[in-house]
Amino acid sequence: MLSRRQFLSSLLAAPFLTAEARAAVEAAGPQPIEKIETFIIRDPPIRDKPESFFVSMPPVGQLNNRKGMASRIDRAETVRQGGYRQTLLVKITTKDGIHGWGEGHAVMTPRVVKTVISDMFEPILIGEDARNVEVLWEKMYSTQRLRGYSTGYFTRAAAGIDIALWDILGKIAGLSVSRLLGGNYRTTIPTYQGVGGDSPASTRESANELLGLGYTIMKMGFSKGRGAHASNFDRVIAASEAIGDKGELLIDSLGAYKLHEATKVGRDIDALGNIGWWEDVLIPEDMDGYARLADAIDTPICAGEQYSNQFQFRDLFAKRAVDIINPDIARIGLTASKRIAVMADVHNVLLSPHCSMGTAPYRAASIHLCACSPNSVILEGGETYKQNFGNALLRKPLNYKGGSVETPQDPGLGVDFDEEALREFIVG
Repeated sequence: MLSRRQFLSSLLAAPFLTAEARAAVEAAGPQPIEKIETFIIRDPPIRDKPESFFVSMPPVGQLNNRKGMASRIDRAETVRQGGYRQTLLVKITTKDGIHGWGEGHAVMTPRVVKTVISDMFEPILIGEDARNVEVLWEKMYSTQRLRGYSTGYFTRAAAGIDIALWDILGKIAGLSVSRLLGGNYRTTIPTYQGVGGDSPASTRESANELLGLGYTIMKMGFSKGRGAHASNFDRVIAASEAIGDKGELLIDSLGAYKLHEATKVGRDIDALGNIGWWEDVLIPEDMDGYARLADAIDTPICAGEQYSNQFQFRDLFAKRAVDIINPDIARIGLTASKRIAVMADVHNVLLSPHCSMGTAPYRAASIHLCACSPNSVILEGGETYKQNFGNALLRKPLNYKGGSVETPQDPGLGVDFDEEALREFIVG
C-alpha cells in the first residue's frame, strides 16, 4: 500500500493514472534523466549547403496576386524552407535505460530549437525524475516567463522534451499515452488529406481521387500562397461539388484576409453548404476580428496552429472567437495541449490537432490526444505516412487507412524508430 507521501508524489507524474498505473510508476522508483539528445533531420538529407539555403521568402514589398483594394503587401506570407522537410527529434534516456522520443516542430532554422534545448533546458533537466512530466513542463516554461519568452522556438523546444517524457512515462506504466491522459473515447481517429489542383478541373479530379481512397473530408488552400490560381474561388466550388453530400470540404486561407473581406467572401462560402470549417482566415493577432467574423458568417471558424501556449487559447475562448481549434502539439507540447483540449471542451469548442510536416512522435502524440479528448473530431495528415518521414522510419508502422488511423496501444507513444533508417536523414 502506498503511504500518503508516496501517493501525493505519484500524483505529480500524471493526474489521470489509474491506481494500477500509479503503482507501476511508483514501483519503478525515481528515473533520473541521464541523457537528452537532439537530431535535426531533413528530407532530402542535403548536408553540403549552408542553413541559409533552406530559407526563402518573397522580397520585401512584394504584392499579393489579388485585385483592387485587396491588392497589397502580403504580411501573412510565411517564410518557407524551399521544398525541404525538416524537423527536430528529441531522445531522452533515463538512468535505467528507458528512452522516449519527442519532436519539436522546426521546419525553419532547426538549429535554434536544438540550441534552446542544449543551452537552456538540458542543464535544468539532467538528473530530474522523468516521471514528473507536468512538473518538468512547468519548470521549462518558467525558465523564461519573466523574460518575455512564451512562444515560438522556446515552446517548440519544450514541446519536444515534453512529448518524449510522456513516452517514457507510458513505458514505465505499461500504458499508452492516451490511457495515461484519461482513456480512449475511440481508437479509430478520422483523418483528412489536402486537395491538389491549380484549376477547377484538376481540383475536381484531385477531390474525386481522394474520395476513391476513402477520404470524405478533405482540405484545400484558398488565397493561400502566391500561385496565380490561389484566389480562384471556382476551385473551391469544384471541390465542394465533387464532394457533394458525401462529406465536407475544409478551407485554409493562412491569414490572407482582413475582416471586411472575409465577411464578404464568407457569405459565398456559406452558400456552398458543405464547408466543414474556414481555417486561419485572419492574422493570428486579430482575435477580436475572429470573434466578429464568427458572428457574421455561418461557416465554422478554425484557428490555433499559429498559437504556442495555453494562455493564448484561453484568450481565444474568452472572446468566443472560434468553433474549432487546431493546436500543434509539436509547437505546444502534450501537457499544455491536453489542458487546451479540456478548456476547449468547457467552451463547447471542437478539437482537430494541426499535424503537418513532421515524423512519428508528432503524429502519434496528436493521435493520442484525439483518442482521449471527447471534443476531438478529426486529425490532419491522412496520406503523409507514405512519405520518407512516415512509416518508412519506424520499426512498427502506424496503422493508417484511407480516412482514418488507429490509436497505438503499445506503451508510451507506441512508436519507435528504426535508427538505421533514421540515420540516413540526420543532418545535425
